[in-house]
Amino acid sequence: MRGGISEDEKKSRARAARERLRQSAPRRKRSEGCEAGETGERIGFGLLSEEDEGRELPPLVCDPEMAPPGPPWHYDLTDEEAQARQEKREERQEKRDQLKQRALDKTPEKLRNPSDLQVRFRTGAVYTAVTIVCVLAGNVPMLLMIMAVAGICAGEFFYMLRSDAKLPNEMLGIIAAVLYPLSVYLGGLIGAMLVSLALLLALLVWYVFWLKARIPDVGVSFFGAAYTGLLLCGLIVIRASLPAPWGGVVVLLLFLSVWANDAFAYLVGSKIGRHKLAPRTSPKKSWEGFFAGLVGSVLFWCAISFVPGVTMTLVQAIAFGVVAGCMGVLGDLAESRIKRNSGFKDSGTIMPGHGGLLDRSDSLFLTSITAAILMVAGGCIPYTLF
Repeated sequence: MRGGISEDEKKSRARAARERLRQSAPRRKRSEGCEAGETGERIGFGLLSEEDEGRELPPLVCDPEMAPPGPPWHYDLTDEEAQARQEKREERQEKRDQLKQRALDKTPEKLRNPSDLQVRFRTGAVYTAVTIVCVLAGNVPMLLMIMAVAGICAGEFFYMLRSDAKLPNEMLGIIAAVLYPLSVYLGGLIGAMLVSLALLLALLVWYVFWLKARIPDVGVSFFGAAYTGLLLCGLIVIRASLPAPWGGVVVLLLFLSVWANDAFAYLVGSKIGRHKLAPRTSPKKSWEGFFAGLVGSVLFWCAISFVPGVTMTLVQAIAFGVVAGCMGVLGDLAESRIKRNSGFKDSGTIMPGHGGLLDRSDSLFLTSITAAILMVAGGCIPYTLF
């Protein structure tokens, strides 16, 4: 079924319209090059008389108001396919409900029915504990954690963009996002360039041989992989440039600077925030909270300057903290803009009380790559680009 009516009904309406045209339209002689006595039944430019101009047009074969809502590719579904899809959704939802019920049955009575603040606190505590353990455990655990974060965030990103009438290649994008941290860990910037080149070639082949793909779909696929995978490679650069355990300490302090930026901005902005920072993109953010967040970022950057192996003055720490804090806010606003354009409140549901993992990592993307560039360019950490 296409456009809300069946193909047989379309053909029937078309035949009826043609028959009405034949009955109502006068037959006129063709121009002088045609055989004598031959008449034409075509109705078009130059064949309508003055009387025909006032005649009512036949009804539309396909009424646009009967078309179902949604993107055009949803029109190709038959009734059986739509029913099968709905049954799969109901089955998945039933399984989720069963898992939630089992977990609830095993939960002690005093922990049931928690408030939103309690759920948010518990999820945040688990996320913080996992991050601290993986960062301080060694290079490989932190690498695996970053690869997992990149893959999950890329999946959430492509899910939102697909709902915004885009058709990205999710498989290539997620694979590239996961490979970016690994390539930088093994081959440095050359490894990242090789992954970018391989991704671009793969997307070009996909674009050439899959005719439904459009240039914006190729751009979204490449951007999603670079946004969620390549930007996180700054953490790998910082960790690999310093010996254990100080590389992990610097990365952990960088995480804390991002969290402090968010926490200070929320606490101050919710209390005394009056002037909106970006009302159309994120109405809750204020300039008061923005400056408070920069203070939290600068405090932990000053702590980074005291880590052994890092040659950074307090002036540099303050300047770098302000720049990194601004980049964190920009990353948060960019992800908010993506969600607003796609019609999403949260990027996912993997973190109850917080939304998706992309919601928790949006500030980290630009902060990590900015920190790596500032510290390498400023000579604060020993790292060879090539």
